[in-house]
Amino acid sequence: MRLQVEDLTYSYGEKEAADHVSLRVDAGEFVGLIGPNGSGKSTVLKNVYRGLRPDRGKITLDGEDLLSMPYRKSALKMAVVGQENEVPFDFTVEEMVAMGRTPHKRLFDVDTPRDRQIVRHALEHLGIEQLAHRNYRRLSGGEKQRVLIARAIAQESDFFVLDEPTNHLDISYQMQIFDFIKRLKVTVLSAIHDLNMAALYCDRLYVLSQGRVVIEGTPEQVLTPENIYRVYGVRSCVEKHPVTGKLSISFLPAGIGA
Repeated sequence: MRLQVEDLTYSYGEKEAADHVSLRVDAGEFVGLIGPNGSGKSTVLKNVYRGLRPDRGKITLDGEDLLSMPYRKSALKMAVVGQENEVPFDFTVEEMVAMGRTPHKRLFDVDTPRDRQIVRHALEHLGIEQLAHRNYRRLSGGEKQRVLIARAIAQESDFFVLDEPTNHLDISYQMQIFDFIKRLKVTVLSAIHDLNMAALYCDRLYVLSQGRVVIEGTPEQVLTPENIYRVYGVRSCVEKHPVTGKLSISFLPAGIGA
C-alpha cells in the first residue's frame, strides 16, 4: 500500500489551511505529521481520507486516483481512526466494531458467520472482548479508542489514517495504542501531537507550519533542537535514549539553553 500526495491545497474561505502539501507513505511505513496547533495536520488528513475535497492537487493510493475512486473501494483500502468521537445512538461495542464490515457488504446484507468471527477476533486483539455488550457511550476515553481501532481492524484495510488518536489520553493508553498499531504491520499516516511519541514510533516525519511542509525526514533528521525552536519556538535538549535507542526530547524553560 503506497500513498502519494502531490501539491495538495485546501482553503477554508480565504485561508489556505493546506498550502501545496506533498508527501508520500511507502508500504509498511509509519509516517507522522507533526506541527503546532492549527498547522494543517487534520486538514491534510481529512483530504486524504476524503472528509474534504482538495481545491487543487492529486492523491493516489497504490497508483490509483483516490479522488475519483468509488467510496466503497477506498474504504476497503483505507481505515480511519480519529480522536475519541461521540455517536448519537446507544450502540454496543460489538455493534461499533461490526461497522468496520460495512465496506464489504451490499445494501441490506446481514452479518455472516465470517463477519462475526472477524469482529470477535478484532475485539480479542485489543483485549476488549469483555466489553462487547457494553454501551460505547459509557466507556472511558482509552476504551473508546481501542474500540475504534478494533473497528479499523475489522475493516481489513492495509492502510491506517490516524488523526491524533491518542490526544487527551493517559500516557499508558497512548503507548498501548501505538504499540498495538505497530504490531499490526500496516501502513500508517498519523498526525501526532507528542514529539516524543513521534520519535519513538515513526519511521519518517513531515513537519507542517501554517499549512506548508517545512521539514521532512527521519526523526533524527527532523527533531533537532534547531528545528524544534524554529517550528515551536521552544528550546529543547535532544538525546538518544540509552534503552530504546530512539530520540528523547526534553523541553527547557525560558532563559535556559538560549
